Amino acid sequence: MTVEDETGETADPTVSPLAHFGAEVRLDRERLGMTREALGKEACCSYSLVAKIESGTQVPPLNFAEACDRVFPHANGRFVRLWPLALRWAFPPWFRRYVELEWTATSLHMFHPLLVPGIAQTEEYARTVLRAGRPVNLEDLVTARTERQRILEREKPTRLWLVLNEFVLRNTVGSETVMYEQLSHLRDLADKPPHVVQIVPTRTTNHIAASPFGLLSFGEGAADVVHVDGFPRGYLLADTDDVVAANDAYDLLKATALSPHESAEMIGSIMKDCYS
Repeated sequence: MTVEDETGETADPTVSPLAHFGAEVRLDRERLGMTREALGKEACCSYSLVAKIESGTQVPPLNFAEACDRVFPHANGRFVRLWPLALRWAFPPWFRRYVELEWTATSLHMFHPLLVPGIAQTEEYARTVLRAGRPVNLEDLVTARTERQRILEREKPTRLWLVLNEFVLRNTVGSETVMYEQLSHLRDLADKPPHVVQIVPTRTTNHIAASPFGLLSFGEGAADVVHVDGFPRGYLLADTDDVVAANDAYDLLKATALSPHESAEMIGSIMKDCYS
């Protein structure tokens, strides 16, 4: 039998969107006379995760918000509408505007010389990368990073075009198992329209770009935006000259890289030779 403390304090709902989301969950759950354990069963998660979400200390996955809308009689989709606000709270303040733009983008063109970009990372690859920075909210960051990827799978998906140096495929992050799963995910992306993955082979020295960057495009004639990743923080560029320069650099990277078919074959070959 589970011992439940249903009378614990809930975080002040005015503190953050995350705290507000948790307070709303608790109010509706208690109004329905439902225990945390019962809600956890409906949402396919643990009692402790429900408690952390209600206290405003854990970012909820989207399927939790969907379960709340399904279980609570008068939710009317409220929790799914609140979920993006709660999710963005897990990111550093300087990154939240980027996440908002990414969510509405029609296409992403990304380059990284060293790592698989967050938008294409598996959960364990993301956890390994993020753990290296010793954050106090590791699991929140992992959830937030993997949930961003929903834009690639929705009814009208954001089109992702990735160009990576071959080093990314050989740069062991975590264990061989982690890398095998990550490269398998990359190969799946490469085989799944409308997404494209291209690899710049090591034999072709890449002097075009040393820093990771991305181009975000939007519908209805909205201007592109450039995101440059860096330390200690990334930044957004909207100046026309910067956007043109980034587009030119990306076109050159695509021309230097292997074709999408050849890139998928390279990913599969490195999976077999290095991580199986």
